Amino acid sequence: MATLFLLIIYLAFISLGLPDSLLGAAWPVMQVDYDAPFEMAGWLFMIIAAGTILSSLVSGIILRRFGTAKVTLVSCLMTAGALLGIPFSSSLVWLALCAVPLGLGAGAVDSGLNHYVAAHYKAHHMSWLHCFWGVGATLGPVIMAQFISGQNTWRHGYLTVACIQFVLVVILIFTLPLWVRVAKTNKRVAQLEPEENKGYFDGNMTESTKPIQIKGVKLGLISFLLYCGVEATIGLWGSSFFVDAKQISASDAAKWVSFYYAGITVGRFLTGFITFSVSNRVLIRAGQLTALFGATLLVLPLPPNFSLAGLPIVGLGLAPIYPCMLHETPVRFGRKQAQSIMGFQMAVAYTGSTLMPPLLGLLASYSTIEIFPFYIVVAAAAMLLFSERLNVFLKRSHIERTTTSDVNHGGA
Repeated sequence: MATLFLLIIYLAFISLGLPDSLLGAAWPVMQVDYDAPFEMAGWLFMIIAAGTILSSLVSGIILRRFGTAKVTLVSCLMTAGALLGIPFSSSLVWLALCAVPLGLGAGAVDSGLNHYVAAHYKAHHMSWLHCFWGVGATLGPVIMAQFISGQNTWRHGYLTVACIQFVLVVILIFTLPLWVRVAKTNKRVAQLEPEENKGYFDGNMTESTKPIQIKGVKLGLISFLLYCGVEATIGLWGSSFFVDAKQISASDAAKWVSFYYAGITVGRFLTGFITFSVSNRVLIRAGQLTALFGATLLVLPLPPNFSLAGLPIVGLGLAPIYPCMLHETPVRFGRKQAQSIMGFQMAVAYTGSTLMPPLLGLLASYSTIEIFPFYIVVAAAAMLLFSERLNVFLKRSHIERTTTSDVNHGGA
């Protein structure tokens, strides 16, 4: 039963990644069909991102009210319906309307499944979960390319992905009883779990405590914002930097950016095995230092090949950071508030990936794209700084809690 249940979660994350890269792959053809301005893709992306951020922020309330299974089912139904509506959209207005449920559905299911795995499964499953998201994000453009090559039938690409999403909806409908049984089992296990394994603040927090008021949460949120900002900025501007600043051909630059994404995907697959013997905290620190080293290679006046090698090194460094930070959420801030905090983390993460790449574009428009590596180094260094500050705070809080507990037991 446990294996089947995990398989369903993995399939859900593949389907979560599938739509994420479709718009970018299809837009050159869609733009011609709709006679749309080039920047319209950016506005559509921001509508999707806004819906994702909104649903992530309220996901804690929704998940507590309806449960992960029902929220996942409805969210997947929303994304499937939106994907089905896009190829039948006759104007940009209809495209924008379809973008709303696409974003709302993605945010809710992302927060719900991340919390569920963080609360009930070991760290390696979180790394592999996000590896499967990478599989979906990679398959999306592959599917689209098969349809737009030669015939420009991008609509069939969206229809195919929509059908895949509806297949997942059917699977979720038939497996709803399985979600209920697993949830009951995990609840009994959580009640029997030793107090010291339930997070730093479980004993002091109640369901009514606002997540943002918990000490240390803001430091964690900034780390998420910076991580997703770095990941998205490299993906958007990496090719432009190497073409304009390093005089690399566009095809070679695109190839190395694909190596960057391959570094993230392969790195997360390998991280799943490493978590058996290395803690999340060590992996986060090692990943941040590796990413900072790779970003430094982009800054130094090295031959182009050495600079290019910085991209997959940054990708390998980024690989463990996001899934390990997510999995640490119940440990850092307690199980009682983990669900709500997870939603805040997802919202801030999407905010980083939405705002930081355009910010670099704005800065570059007033200067030059050569500021790209310095921007990445500063953001990566800041991420490491805030993450280490959070570690110091949590360690101090753990010592204080342990000392207080020992005094209370001594007094008894």
